[in-house]
Amino acid sequence: MSIEINAKDVMKLRNQTGLSMMECKKALTEAAGDFAKAEDILRKSMKGKMDTKTDRPAGEGRVAVVISPTGAAGMIVEVRAETDFTAKNEKFIAAVEKIAQLAIEKPSGDVPVFPEATAMIDELRISTGENCSYARGHKLAGQEGKTAFGKYVHHDGKTGVLIQAEGDVSDEVLRQLCMHITAAVPVPKGITPNDIPASIVDRERKFRIDQAMESGKPKEIAEKMVEGGMRKFFEEVALLEQPYVIDPTKKVKDVLGPKATVTAFLRWQVGEVQA
Repeated sequence: MSIEINAKDVMKLRNQTGLSMMECKKALTEAAGDFAKAEDILRKSMKGKMDTKTDRPAGEGRVAVVISPTGAAGMIVEVRAETDFTAKNEKFIAAVEKIAQLAIEKPSGDVPVFPEATAMIDELRISTGENCSYARGHKLAGQEGKTAFGKYVHHDGKTGVLIQAEGDVSDEVLRQLCMHITAAVPVPKGITPNDIPASIVDRERKFRIDQAMESGKPKEIAEKMVEGGMRKFFEEVALLEQPYVIDPTKKVKDVLGPKATVTAFLRWQVGEVQA
């Protein structure tokens, strides 16, 4: 005996899964009109098809940044997709934001993919037909009442910044500093010159020494010449020493003020190679 499938149920299942009317009607027919069973059928069948696409590169996506209700922690996540079209989809944007909100409940530090995130990303893969994936997540944690966090996500969702500070600093200043970190060229590599990773410093110093020696200078002279250039280099890549993007007559440390200290910041861009 054939089962008459209600058009409203087909539309409801389509809205729930993002799949075609034909696929939804087929699943409802197989499930004898049982909506929940039809949804399970689609999830199982489409999940299998999605798994065959995991070798496709995911070069688009979105960054989300959230701050805990207590203000004592901040979370940044990156979720990738294959196309910009999907990355701009409202369902994708909402899912990434929700994943960030769930991730902030995890322990501080790098946050690997977790079951709730996996389930939400599977739903995105099913509804979009794309290889969506949880790329990375990191939580910064501080002390309630002592630590302050700022955040900013660029309008295209591809770059996000999370900053952590202590002392007397307003939310607006922290947001503006996040905007600076987003736009600054070169991208800041540390908070102060002492925070620049040794690998970056050593590579830059060697490059400058090699250049000086190629011009005919002895190594000892070249090394002394390079130190002045390295001081300029530190000013360019240390956050607090950079000219403030919004007002280049000031340095970032002037905007922050003497009563506050930046303790950490993260600047993530979709698809960037992770160190």
